[in-house]
Amino acid sequence: MSVVFVPKRQRGKAQINQETIQRLLDENDQLVRCIAEYLQKGRATECVQYQQILHRNIVYLGTIADASPDLPDATTASCEEAATPNGTTENSEPSNRSS
Repeated sequence: MSVVFVPKRQRGKAQINQETIQRLLDENDQLVRCIAEYLQKGRATECVQYQQILHRNIVYLGTIADASPDLPDATTASCEEAATPNGTTENSEPSNRSS
């Protein structure tokens, strides 16, 4: 459950570990697949409940990430390395910049 929907007196009492985070990520993967399947079948109204659960999980994971100062910057580094095939980042500024 998202911290947003939990009363203040209960916030911060959940035990967060790698298993919990992985379970939420797996659940999110399944939710995205269900949402995509329902959309392909033209049943968008059935997607709403899954989108709400997905949103709740994403907010919760974001809250965990924001509250964890000891997380390494590995995700930022790996995203930058994935920007180009050889692992280097390119200059993203436009070359025809007007002043």
